[in-house]
Order: sequence, then structure tokens, then C-alpha cells
Amino acid sequence: MGSNTNNSHIPSTSSPSGVSLSSLPKSWHFTSSLPPDTLYPTPAASHKTPRDHIGPRQVRGALFSWVRPEPQSRPELLAVSPAAFKDLGLSLSEAKTDLFLQTAVGNHIWGWDETANAGEGYPWAQCYGGFQFGEWAGQLGDGRAISLFEATNPETRRRYEVQLKGAGITPYSRFADGKAVLRSSIREFVASEALNALRIPSTRALALSLLPDSKVRRETVEPGAIVVRMAESWIRLGSFDILRARGDRGLIRQLATYVAEDVFGGWDKLPARLDNVEKPEAASEPRRGVGKDEVEGPEGAEENRFARLYREIVRRNALTVAKWQAYGFMNGVLNTDNTSILGLSIDFGPFAFMDNFDPNYTPNHDDHFLRYSYRNQATIIWWNLVRLGEALGELLGAGPEVDNDFFVEKGVREDDAEKLVARAETIITQVGDEYKAVFYNEYKRLFTARLGLKTFKESDFDELFSGLLDTMEELELDFNLFYRRLSTLKTAEIATESERQDKAGRFFYKEGVTGKADEPEARRKVADWLEKWRLRVIEDWGDAEEAEEARIKAMKAVNPNFIPRGWILDEVIRRVEKEGERDVLNRVITMATHPFEDSWAGRTFDGIEYKGDVEEEHRWTSDVPEVRRAMQCSCSS
Repeated sequence: MGSNTNNSHIPSTSSPSGVSLSSLPKSWHFTSSLPPDTLYPTPAASHKTPRDHIGPRQVRGALFSWVRPEPQSRPELLAVSPAAFKDLGLSLSEAKTDLFLQTAVGNHIWGWDETANAGEGYPWAQCYGGFQFGEWAGQLGDGRAISLFEATNPETRRRYEVQLKGAGITPYSRFADGKAVLRSSIREFVASEALNALRIPSTRALALSLLPDSKVRRETVEPGAIVVRMAESWIRLGSFDILRARGDRGLIRQLATYVAEDVFGGWDKLPARLDNVEKPEAASEPRRGVGKDEVEGPEGAEENRFARLYREIVRRNALTVAKWQAYGFMNGVLNTDNTSILGLSIDFGPFAFMDNFDPNYTPNHDDHFLRYSYRNQATIIWWNLVRLGEALGELLGAGPEVDNDFFVEKGVREDDAEKLVARAETIITQVGDEYKAVFYNEYKRLFTARLGLKTFKESDFDELFSGLLDTMEELELDFNLFYRRLSTLKTAEIATESERQDKAGRFFYKEGVTGKADEPEARRKVADWLEKWRLRVIEDWGDAEEAEEARIKAMKAVNPNFIPRGWILDEVIRRVEKEGERDVLNRVITMATHPFEDSWAGRTFDGIEYKGDVEEEHRWTSDVPEVRRAMQCSCSS
């Protein structure tokens, strides 16, 4: 296939680290371990089927379908993420090659010999279901995502499943076209890398390509695009939901075993039950593995290895949603098919970072009942995890009998059913208590760090945390700008009431006070909170100049100067799609992957000389324009 080879806008680095695409170790563990679509039991059967004969249908008794990407003509590589290249172990120089571009749009299939119609690997799309807005939606699956291979970083040994989003129809596309528009692709490309840079677990984005010959109809006709995504696993809670709905108990066990042994690295890596979920250090307690067949837990709720698997998935999601809340990120569509077994931020549709603080804000304009609002995210993730507990319920409830021959082959004896249900319910309830403990511990840890404190005191929750959020909500203060601006404030500058009221102005938007108070009252409210904060900072750090500098440095390291807000992404989309710009993508991805810097222009990051725009940086790190705050998007975004 032809391609646009003008890739001068793709960054180069003086650092030679990384291997070539050809040398990057590749595998296909997922497809070799789990059952394929019976209509195409082998890659060869799928490959010889005309691409236009592969249409949406119900797929049963399988966890994936072999399916190759749709051929693309004249693709153009728009941008890459140097950070993702580094984590994958791939040399950034590969981004300049035609082989990388053809791989990035699905024209080159790794592991497959066209002549022999055979090979060690072949692309695939996953089968899964899901609860959407609380209702069972049936089979969903990778409707516009096709995985190419698993790649292992030669140095770190971390393995990532590399996937294309927008590469054409699969058996799971339902009534859609399997394509992605440039608009949503830019949003995902930037957001996933930004979250990773903020230390929030996320799927990643390696590259973004434009398909000039692909016109995609959404609300209007838009240009098509493909994002190369990667994650250590793309398995979701919905992968278990579909099996439970269909009564595929054998596949539930097989998938759970695969997740424990292949994704998490072995049963012995999974955690034991927390002894006391109330203690503050519970979330950071070392993970205590037990043997594969060892049973532990209180009488009446004997636990087996599948309970430990459930616990691991729950804890990972608790940690992630705590980070979302601490940084004001909202997914917008937290269905079970958008909830990762690894606790990754996944499938970016109408997501957003918080502008002015409003706990009822949802970025999804179709979410009329605010199910996926900021306030509800932790509750909804637990709701999703209870659905996973139900899918694993038979395995959880079996306790020490989980490997009994009769149970494995036939299931639950009628006489044991009541006991099994009670045990499963007890385990889910206990793990729910752990979910809350892990969530709150992580949330408190992050909030403490964002406020520049070394230690957490129970009184901080009401006096500092809740007090600040209440003030932010009432005065419509910007959630992330507040912390960054607080980071540079010295305690000596707010020693008196008049100084505190004067400094309060730095936290308001430039048009002045908004919200439910006039300016004098607003200044008093912020000043009151600043006094409580000042006293706690001095208690933790003292008031010596060197301590102040250390605190400021620590706060800047956790409070980003740049986040990809909705209005910024809209600007980038317009400039790329309508005005033909390319370098703006390099600038936004550089800022997104180095979010804590004071400035970017004229500096070098990871061996790449960054040609920034000072005026642009200032706009993107300043107040959100009034008419563009709290924007909402559709699910096609």
C-alpha cells in the first residue's frame, strides 16, 4: 500500500536506546491459551475468507476471533509517543520507517507467511459483553479494535499486547463500521499518555495515523484514523460477564486461570486477605502470596486461589479510581466492558479532567442521570466489581472443593448450593470492605501529597480535604489550577489575614469571583482555609527557607502544570484536521508526558530537542476560557 512518507514532523532522538521493530520479541500467548471462534478455528480459515465477508454476528464458546485489519491506502503517520516507544523497548528511529507505518495501520501482519498461508501468529479481536448504564447489553466485543501481537521489552521484560483501534469491521462491530475518526483518536492518543505520566494506570498509545482515503460517518462525515494502543492485557470485567450470561462455567474457570497465571504472573503473586481493613497502612501492606491450593480465611468463608484473584482485581481498581478522584479525571462511560482486570484507565470516549470543581459533573452528555459523574465513580466501579464477583461466584463459593472432580465436571451439588452461595456472598462482602479501605488509603495519600503535607492526620480529612472541596465547589474554583498555584505559595506570604485575603485572588478565574459568594466573602472563605493549611504545613515542615523550597519542589512533583483539558484537545483537533498542522501534536504530547514541568520550550526531553511555543504553553496552562469549562461529549468522541 502507498503511504505518505513526509514524516519530518516525527521526532528524532540522540539517544540510541531500543531495538528495531523486527527485533522486538513478539508472542501470541492470548490466542494460544484460549479458545477461538469456531467459525474460523484457525488463522488460515479466517485469512482465506474475503475481508468483506467478515461481518457482525454472535460468537459463542470462544474468547476471540481471528480477523485481519482492513487494508489502508496512503496512510500518514501523524504522531508517536516517545514515552510509549521507550516503555515498549522500541527504538524511536523506527517511527521513521515505512515498516513501522505499515504495521501501525495493519497493512503488515507479523507472524504470518502469506505464501504458506500459515504462521506462528495472527491478528485477533476479543469477545466480551457488558452492563451498560446498569443494564445487560449482551455481546459487545472488540468492534473496532484488532490486536496484532504481544511485544516484550527486552530490558524490563514487561509484555504489552499491541492493538489497532479503527482498523475495520470485526464480528463484534454490531451495527457500526469498525472505524475510528480522527477527532476521537487524537483524544485517546493524548489522554492515555497523559494519565500514564500522572502515574495513573492506563492503557497506552504508541502512534496515531491519518487515513486520508477513509471517510467515516458519525454526527457528520469525518476523516478516519488509527491509534496503535498497548496494554499488559485488554481483558475486561465484561470478558467474564458474557461467559456468565451464557452459562459457560468451564470457560470462566479457564479465563480466570489464564488471568492469574499469564497476566498476573502466577497464583503465588496474588494477595492474601487483609487482616484489618480499617488500619491506615492496609493499602500499602506487602502482598502476601499463598500456595496454589492453600486455603485461608475465617470459618464459614474459606478462601481458595480464585478469591485471591478476585481480590487482586478489586484492589487494582480501587487504587485507580482513587487516583482518578484525586486528579479529577472522569472516564464518562464506566460500563463493565470499560473496566479493566488490571485496573487500567481504558477505552476513552467522553472523558474529561475536571475544570471548576463540581462533584455532579459528568463529561458524557448522554448520562442524563449522572450515573458516571465524578461523585459516583468509586461506587460504580464497585458495582462493576460485584458483577465480576457474581461471574466468579461459583468458583469463590466452592472454597476448598474448587478442584473436586465432581465440582469441576458437573458443578455444585444441590445439597451444597446454599452453603456455596453464602460463602461467595461473604467473600464478596469482605473484599468490598477491602475495596473501601484501599480506595480511602490511596485517596488520602494522594490528597496529602497534593497539599504538600508529609503526614496524614485524621483531622485533615474534615478540616483540610472536605473543607477545600466544599470551598472549591461553592466558589467554582479550578480543581487542578488550585493545587499548582498553591504549590508555589510560601507560608511567610500568608502569615496575616490581610495577606491571606490578598493571596486568595490567585485562585479565582481572571474574570473574578464566580459561584455563590461575592468577592469579599469568597476571599474570606479561601483565607480561612489557607490559615488551616499554613499551620499544618509548618507543623510538618517547619518554616525555614530550605524547608519551604523542599515542600514547593515536592508539591510541583505531584501537581501537574499541564493536563489535556477538553478545550485544549478541541483546539488541537481543529488545527490538525482543519488547518493541516502536525507539529502541534508533538507539542501537546510532550507537555502531556512531562506534565509537572514549569516550562517546555527550548528544552530537551529524553534526548529530543523540543521546539515549543511559549505563548501556546502559557494559554494551555492558564485559566480555562469561561465558555469552554465543563464541556461534554458524545460517546463517539
